[in-house]
This record gives sequence, structure tokens and C-alpha cells, in this order.
Amino acid sequence: MNGPADPKRLAGRVALVTGASRGIGAATAKLLAAEGAHVILVARTQGGLEEVDDEIHGIGGSATLMPLDLTHYDLIDRMGAAIFERWKKLDILIGNAALLGGTSPIVHYKPDVWDNTFAVNVTANWRLIRSLDPLLRMSDAGRAVFVTSVAARRARAYWGLYAASKAALEMLVQTYAAEMTKTAVRVNLFNPGATRTSMRAEAYPGENPDTLKTAEDAASQIIDLVLPDCARNGEMIDALEPSRT
Repeated sequence: MNGPADPKRLAGRVALVTGASRGIGAATAKLLAAEGAHVILVARTQGGLEEVDDEIHGIGGSATLMPLDLTHYDLIDRMGAAIFERWKKLDILIGNAALLGGTSPIVHYKPDVWDNTFAVNVTANWRLIRSLDPLLRMSDAGRAVFVTSVAARRARAYWGLYAASKAALEMLVQTYAAEMTKTAVRVNLFNPGATRTSMRAEAYPGENPDTLKTAEDAASQIIDLVLPDCARNGEMIDALEPSRT
């Protein structure tokens, strides 16, 4: 008799997560690994990546560490080539890494802060798409999810930099999704909402984090968007608030 089928929904799939050393990125990477995916962990912080890697191995998962500053665009191209050499495909891309850039009147942002925030939040994601698109097309069900924010849809004083960068990201990703309609690749945006992360604490230093959903709550909803049977494409999905009963 044949043994039971592997109950892990992402067994045999290869996933890449940016901003994987903490917060929603780390939580998503661990859930992907728990579902059987091999996870490529991308972030600037080697130590943070090693901690996530240890946790993944602790649950019987597997991962590859890629310490990388996403503003080093040539390294993104090399990363795509390295993934092709080893796996010949990429099944899942999670574009999570982002910068807040601080909150300030529009006229007070320093040009280098403005440029660096757009470099990470927008241009790096375009470079990821450019580098990894051929690999996603090689998957039988390529899935990409980019993390956005309600800030992109609501003009608020002092949030101009972050909001503008996320608005640009949303148009970039929706355009890419429109171009993927006749392929096996599906691309969506995910807004986690108020979540217990370091970026949220930076933006709202007086807020009680215990009143917010956890990174794991948000990550669990991202997983549903990268399953091979998920047909959604070009959508902006807002996270549901978890039941606290």
C-alpha cells in the first residue's frame, strides 16, 4: 500500500520572503516552512535570519539564508540566477520588506530619506519582479504577494512619504498582475492592517501592542494566497481581524 499523502499544503515548493528576519516576514517564513516549503530568507540582518532559520529547523523545516540589502540591485539579479541554478523555479514570492521613512511634513523630508524609502518600498520590488518573473513562470502555480498598507489609500498629514511609496507599489503590483492573467502566475497585494510589529511601534510609539493582532495572525492569511489552488489575481486583500473570543 502507498503511504498517506503529505498533509503539508506546500510540500516541494520553493518560497522567497523579503524582510524575513522579523515581524510579518519572519512569521510568514515560519508558516511557509511548516507547510512544507523550502524558504529562502532575505533580509539585511544576518543574526535575525539565523534566529528564524533556527526556529524553522526546530519545526522540521528547511531554509536558505540570503543576507542582502535590497538597494543593492545587482545582487537581486545575481540572486535570481542563483535560484535558477539550484532550483530551476520559484513557486512563491513574498515582497514584505519596507521602510516607514518617518512621519514628517512633506517639505521637511530629507532627500536621502525620501530616496532610500522609495528604493526599498518600490524600486527593490520592481527589481525583484524583474529578476524573479522567469522563475515564477517556471512554476506550475507561481504565486506572489506584496505587503501594502491602507496608508496608500488615505491621505493623512505627515504620512506622505510612506503613503506615496505604498501607492506606487500598489500600481506596480496591479500592473504586473494584469500582465500575468494568461499565465499560471497569480499576484496580489495584502494589507495586514494594525499589527504588532516594530514598524507599527515606530509609527505609533504610545500604542499598546497587546491591543493589536500578532504577526502570526497576519501571516496565516498570507499563506492562503500562495496555495496552488488560489485563483485570486490583482486584488488588494485586507486582513481580517482575528476572533478574540
